[in-house]
Formats: sequence, structure tokens, C-alpha cells
Amino acid sequence: MLAGFTKGSIYALIALGYTMVYGVFKLINFAHGEIYMIGAFTALITGGVLQIATDLAPLMIFAISLAAAIFFSAAHGITMERIAYRPLKRAPRLTALISAIGMSLVLQNYVRLAQTSDFLPFHSMIPDIPWLTPGRSLITTTQLTILATTIVVMIALTLLIKFTRMGKAMRAASQDKIMAQLVGINMNKVATYTFIIGSATAAIGGVLIANHMGQINFHIGFLAGIKAFVAAVLGGIGSIPGAVLGSFVLGITESFGAGYISSAYEDAFAFVILIIILTFKPSGLLGHSEVEKV
Repeated sequence: MLAGFTKGSIYALIALGYTMVYGVFKLINFAHGEIYMIGAFTALITGGVLQIATDLAPLMIFAISLAAAIFFSAAHGITMERIAYRPLKRAPRLTALISAIGMSLVLQNYVRLAQTSDFLPFHSMIPDIPWLTPGRSLITTTQLTILATTIVVMIALTLLIKFTRMGKAMRAASQDKIMAQLVGINMNKVATYTFIIGSATAAIGGVLIANHMGQINFHIGFLAGIKAFVAAVLGGIGSIPGAVLGSFVLGITESFGAGYISSAYEDAFAFVILIIILTFKPSGLLGHSEVEKV
């Protein structure tokens, strides 16, 4: 169960980016998993340099590495939006989808050429607290950090969307882009902030899962991104609580399926449960059916 919640938390941090971009622009950003991967690599490089060049405490190194990962991933997110998506805002949705897949491949190979295609060790920067693991280890400090971070990020995003000026602009753009522009909302600014926030949550997930797993490579974002997308659809894409709920359902299903059936089919469980739930509730667990005028 704890392993399932940990997996679900990581999927949630990526799925939140998917659901925000889709909720505002009805765009599936299939390059989002690569932003998660870039965040992990940024933390690896920053943490390695700080460990060699300074004598800072591990938690301080972790905080600086996380901040660097968020900044660098957000910069990639903004660049990606301006290069791959903004020029296509009047093009058919299929065109933007193809552009997203192209960006995913570009970012994967960019990191592979800049770093290596091999797995690299990622030494944990979050020290274990002994009282959390009495006797046998039921939960680690890293797992607890992942769970707590996911809940905090979900609450923060919900408050941002509901009560801030930019959040209101995002909701208005989601409902009707033309009317939003007529009342003075700058859609380019909304797009920039949406990609910054989505990229930041993905970067947080990348750093935390790298600390938990202990290794990374250039391909880790692809499968994680696909599963996070499944989780977002499962919970009701466009809904922030739905993305988190769908991620937890997916993570727990994978964990129990691998433990009681076979770990060889772990990746298949995501799509089996997606088919089952969407057969009975096509809009997702917390999604709402959209009515379109003909």
C-alpha cells in the first residue's frame, strides 16, 4: 500500500502538469514526461557539484538542487511552449499533438547526447530519520517526503486556481478563449504561467523519484509521462483533485498487481484499469461531461 501511494504521488506530480495544460488549452503535452526527466538530471548535476565543491549539509544541497531543477525545467517548459505550441494555436489539434510527440523525441535525444545513454547513480540527498523506521523499514523519509509534497502541491494549485488573479484568468481561458481575450486576458501570459507551473511540478516529481530509486537515465520520462497521462484521464483530465485521485488509484493498482499477480505485467495494469473505469465513466472519476452546441 505504501509503495502504491509513493508511486501514485510521483504520477500525480506529473499528471498535475498534464491536467493544467489540458484544462486551459485542451492540449495534450506529450513532452511533459521529458521535463520530469530534465528536472532529475539537473538535480543530479547540481547536487554532484555542490557535494564536491562545498561542505553543505545534505538537506541544503537537496534544497538548492530542487530549486535549480524547478528553474531549469520551467525554462524548458516556456521554451517548448513558444517553439512547439504557440505558433500552432490556430492549427488543428492533431498538428499540436504531433508537435508534442516531436518535442518529446528531441528532448530525449538532447539529454542522451549531452549526458549518456547509461543509467547514472543518484545518491539520496534526503537523510533517513531513525524514528521513522523502527525495527523493520515500513516507510522511508523519502517516501514520506514524496507523499507530503504531493498533498501540499495539490492544495497550493487548487488555491491558486480558485483565488488568484492568474487562476481566474486560467479558468476563463478554459471556458472560452475568445471571450477571455475580449475582456482583456493575455492568452500568451496565461500560457507562460501554465507551462511554468506544470514544469515545476514535474521537476519536483523527477527529483523526488530519483532520490527514491537511486538511478536515472534519459528514458525515464517516457513511461512515467504515459502513466501520468493515464492517471490524469482516469481521474478526469482538467481536474486537479482528479489527477491526484487517478494517480493514487493507478499507483495502488500497480503495486498490488505486481505483488499478488506478476511484476512482469506491472505496466499493463495501468491500461487495464483505464479501460475498465472509462467503460463505465468516460469522463473519469471526478470529471464532468462537456456539452457542445451544434
